Amino acid sequence: MFRQNKTIFAAVYFVVEKMNNKSLHNFSKLTPSWLLFPLALVIGLVAFLMINNTLSINQYIDIQKDAFYSLNQWLGQFRSLQVNLTQLGDALVILSILSVLFLYAPAIWGALINASLVSLIISPLLKRMFAVPRPAAFFDNHTIVIVGKVLTGHNSLPSGHSITVFTLLTVIFIAFLPKNTLNKVGWGLMFLFISFFIALSRVGVGAHYPLDVVAGAIVGIFCGMLGIIIQQKLPLWNWIGNRKFYPIFIVLFAICIAILVGKIMRNNLLVFYVATVCLIVSLVNTIYAYAKK
Repeated sequence: MFRQNKTIFAAVYFVVEKMNNKSLHNFSKLTPSWLLFPLALVIGLVAFLMINNTLSINQYIDIQKDAFYSLNQWLGQFRSLQVNLTQLGDALVILSILSVLFLYAPAIWGALINASLVSLIISPLLKRMFAVPRPAAFFDNHTIVIVGKVLTGHNSLPSGHSITVFTLLTVIFIAFLPKNTLNKVGWGLMFLFISFFIALSRVGVGAHYPLDVVAGAIVGIFCGMLGIIIQQKLPLWNWIGNRKFYPIFIVLFAICIAILVGKIMRNNLLVFYVATVCLIVSLVNTIYAYAKK
């Protein structure tokens, strides 16, 4: 029995080391020049708006009115799915799910924290700068599908939920990017599909226009990359993988579980259960890892 447990622990340790080293290796390849990619996407989006003479707020909304209505009506048919997906744009929820990687790839957490902080600064600044009214503040509410709270502020561009999703998943995407070219393509397509599948729920619940989501995606990719670069240049969070600091995360996990339980009591959504289960697993594993000699 002892030998069997020892073998299991050795296998787990091997997987942990492999995942963590892969993350560190992939992060080391990321240079500031990579930020030119999201910058090019921004230039492309602005050029598209300029070509179509849609730089004013009304023109910006008008050019995507038909696309918004089509997506909103189609996605709005799946209300339960949309309301669950849109919660993944909440940093607490998506980070709770990603917490299962805490022990297996601690190297990613410095980048995740940095990227989250960057997005937390950039998102409200851009929203305030553009001051685009939400769909519910611009269109007749009887003509669109609105799921959940009716948002009527002038802070539609860019989508904050989309920024969060693309910020965190960009870090994960780069951390586990395969070596093989074909696998890279498949991994990239899966990243885009999952990210946009989640982000477009903001159109489905009537909270954003399609281009808000596209802009949020671009900003999120930038924030994710910048978070990794900051961690490479200024490794403030390297202590996260140190076992003696596990009690900090044990407490944090417990607090987050309590918050998610509160969310479940207010809104009985499947995604909150998934996030809570992930956190409980992470909590138990972290306690075990800290307690064992």
